[in-house]
Amino acid sequence: MTLDFSAVFIEWPMLLRGLLVTLGLTAAAATFGIVLGIACAWARAEGPGWLQAVVGAYVELIRNTPFIIQLFFVFFGLPSIGLRLSPEVASVLAMVLNLGGYACEIVRAGIENTGRGQIEAAQSLALDRWQIFSRVVLPPALRRVWPAIVGQIIIVMLGSAVCSQISTPEASYAANLISSRTFRSFESYIVVTLLYLGLAVLLRSLLNWAGPRFIFHR
Repeated sequence: MTLDFSAVFIEWPMLLRGLLVTLGLTAAAATFGIVLGIACAWARAEGPGWLQAVVGAYVELIRNTPFIIQLFFVFFGLPSIGLRLSPEVASVLAMVLNLGGYACEIVRAGIENTGRGQIEAAQSLALDRWQIFSRVVLPPALRRVWPAIVGQIIIVMLGSAVCSQISTPEASYAANLISSRTFRSFESYIVVTLLYLGLAVLLRSLLNWAGPRFIFHR
C-alpha cells in the first residue's frame, strides 16, 4: 500500500471550510450552552420545586441518551410539529442542548461548594438574590469547575463530527466527501484526525487562558 496525501491536500479549500464550520458550531454551542447550563444550575440549586423537577428531567434525558439521537430528534423529529431547521441550525441547537445538560451539573457542583459564610456576608450587605448569585456565588464556582467545563466543550466539539450525518458541512463531512472522490480513505481520515487533534489542543489552551481573564476574573 502506498500513501498518497497529495490527493487529499489538493482539496484543502474543502478541509478549510469544514474546519471553519466546526469552529463556528463549537463557538455558538459553547456560548449558548454555558449560559443554558448556568441558568439550569441556578434553577436546580435555587429555583422552586416544580422548576427543579423540570430541569432535572431535562438533565437526565440529555445525559442518558446518545448525542446522535438528540441530533436526529432535532433535525428529523421537530419538522413533524412544523419546526423545520437547516442542518447548521439543527446542529447548533442539538449541541447547545447537549452541552447545557452537562454544564448544568458541572456548574451546580461549583455552586453547592460555595461557603455559607460568603452568602451570609453578602446578605448582610443588603445584596439581593441576583447580586449574590452573579457577584458572590457564580464567579468562584466557575473558577472551581472551569477545567471540567473546558473538557466538556472539547467533547462537544469532537462530537460535532456526527453532524455530518445530517449533511452539516463540517470537518468530518469534508473528509467523507474527499474520501469518496479520491478513494484515499486512509489518508483522508489521518488528515482530519490531525486537524481535530490540533483544534482540540488549541481550543483547550485558548479557553484556559481566556477563562481567568474574561469570565470569572481570577
